[in-house]
Amino acid sequence: MWSSCGDARPRSRGEDVVSSAQETGSLFDDDRFMRETEPFRRELRAHCYRMLGSVEEAEDVLQETYLRAWRSYGRFEGRSSVRVWLYRIATNACLTALQHGERRMLPSSLAAPSESPDTDAGAAGPQVGWLGPIPDALITPESENPSAIAATRASVRLAMIASLQHLPSRQRAVLILRDVLDVPAAEVAQMLDMSAAAVKSALQRARTRIEQVAPQAEELAEPTEAKALALLDQYIAAFEQADLALLERALRTDAALEMTSSGTWFAGNRNCLRFIRRFLGSPGVYRMLPTRANGQPAAAAYRRNESGVHEAFALVVLTITTTGIARITLFSDLRLFATFGFPMLQRPISTRAQPGARRAPDDGAALS
Repeated sequence: MWSSCGDARPRSRGEDVVSSAQETGSLFDDDRFMRETEPFRRELRAHCYRMLGSVEEAEDVLQETYLRAWRSYGRFEGRSSVRVWLYRIATNACLTALQHGERRMLPSSLAAPSESPDTDAGAAGPQVGWLGPIPDALITPESENPSAIAATRASVRLAMIASLQHLPSRQRAVLILRDVLDVPAAEVAQMLDMSAAAVKSALQRARTRIEQVAPQAEELAEPTEAKALALLDQYIAAFEQADLALLERALRTDAALEMTSSGTWFAGNRNCLRFIRRFLGSPGVYRMLPTRANGQPAAAAYRRNESGVHEAFALVVLTITTTGIARITLFSDLRLFATFGFPMLQRPISTRAQPGARRAPDDGAALS
């Protein structure tokens, strides 16, 4: 179902761990520790995100993982690889975090699609934990190996992360370790303190459940990179120019639209377009900057306020197939703008680059 993610050399944030270790009096050969553990930081962040469905929680658990690893590094005897050792720490840290959290969802997981696009979408309530996107820049391997990059992107698609949320935490861990990371069953059993039979049973149950909730293969058929970028540009142009017909040409007939913070979502481009028409406004109301999230084309959307300033509005992730845009997912948590490296306010139009040359960095920005 998923391809194995390769090792990659991520950006260093080891200073945080060293500082914490100094405070606890456990500082020893920090250069060796960083040299042996830092190459796995990006893939471990991706692993924590798959488990938790939140970039913020994933980052917290990642830091906890490195702190735990530092504290126990002197007792590491090399019976397994450093990579497997780190994954064991990270997975168990995620399982601990999930004991105190809730399942993270998208609106389409809450109820059937609405057939009333002409009425206001109701809020879902504070008790709902929302799934969030993650910038490609935080998890994409720094190597130029196309297969490693493609494997990582495929393993964090929004639809897949949403599907994983339907699994109990331990089944989720087993499925990710076996089917995403290709960890041998015996090592998974050791990492999770389970018997081999229990791992096999958990994996079978997890695969059965994923087959029930995951999107069909044809829904995930991806176009070429050039086609995907062209559809993203078309989506952006449609909003910036308030051109509903242009947007209609980009959408599949069975396209869906969902927005976190609301329990309402729409299926079919007719309902989607009727809902969007109510808020599209005139040309210039929206501005958007392209980026990538969860291995998918995305955009930071800004909306003009009464003072004429464009304020952060939503982070939009598009599910694009060979036949057009299949799903528009809007994330209303404005903290995501900082996560993706975008400002909260847009500069005046006169300071912006021309439309043909305004491509944003391919993967967004990393957390500072």
